[in-house]
Amino acid sequence: MGAPPAVPDDPAVVAARARARARRRRQLRRAAPPPHASGTPPHASGTPPQSGQRFEWANTVLGAGSLVGGLMFYAGIMHSSAYFAYFHVRASILGFGFPQMIIWSLRLVTLPVLVGLALLAVTPRLPELLVSLRVPHRVTLGVRRAVRAVARQYVLFVAAGVVLMLLWQHIQPYGWAAPLLVAAGLVLGQSDAANPVRPPRGLWRRGFPIAAAGLFLVWMIALVAGHLGTQDARSAAAHLVRRPAVVVLSVERLSLTGPGLVTETLPGMHYRYRYTGLRLILERDRRYYVLPVGWRARTDPAFVIEDDDTILVQLMPGTRPQDGTDPR
Repeated sequence: MGAPPAVPDDPAVVAARARARARRRRQLRRAAPPPHASGTPPHASGTPPQSGQRFEWANTVLGAGSLVGGLMFYAGIMHSSAYFAYFHVRASILGFGFPQMIIWSLRLVTLPVLVGLALLAVTPRLPELLVSLRVPHRVTLGVRRAVRAVARQYVLFVAAGVVLMLLWQHIQPYGWAAPLLVAAGLVLGQSDAANPVRPPRGLWRRGFPIAAAGLFLVWMIALVAGHLGTQDARSAAAHLVRRPAVVVLSVERLSLTGPGLVTETLPGMHYRYRYTGLRLILERDRRYYVLPVGWRARTDPAFVIEDDDTILVQLMPGTRPQDGTDPR
């Protein structure tokens, strides 16, 4: 016959369990790194950990700044190209540099964009933020569950974006929503909430979706910047009389014609011909890009006046509305 089963109150069983617990504690102490003695530096190479943290912080800031600067430069190119294309001028011939493109890109910094970026930055830390605000635990738990539920539906975001692309002609001027949804779905698919058991790793499961999301975001920026550029150009053309007035004095007759343009002859003057009724769009490198006050986008050309010895260009204030009314 075998030995009788041990009962919980058997002293031998209690002693064996105590020895097993003591043995596990010793094993854990051997595996853990020994604490540093008081007054002893926690490093052996002589480099304090603060320097490594500072280098990592500086590297992160530099990388983020380069990314933001590149995106702003790209947005400035798209905005300026769409703006001047409305006036039949190619932005590439204007010779804008990096600072000018950054300034053009600031047109995209609107209140909805700032609100969206703030929400994007806060959303991953929303549960911690609720805890710091002493929100009841049941509310925090509900928010966590809602975030996980939304993240696990990332395929629906991608599918909705693809459907909007198929309906491209019918969703304008909100076509930027299609690449935004696809990018959001791809990013959510890489989150821990969407992959609680097996986090995505490797080139195809992590690298390719992140790269694709970046391309869709760049496409979205191009769409938004181009739409705003065209919108700004239309606004400028609608209030053309408010822009600086241009008076062109020339020794010889110029081939300037257009609605609202007035040509005068000044006998006995060095500059014999005077042209009024023009408005300035851009001045760059002694070249003046002007439009007649009655300019129409579909039929009328833009004029480029180059300042030289035979031409004198005078700039004057444009017409200003009185009492909130448009003089046109």
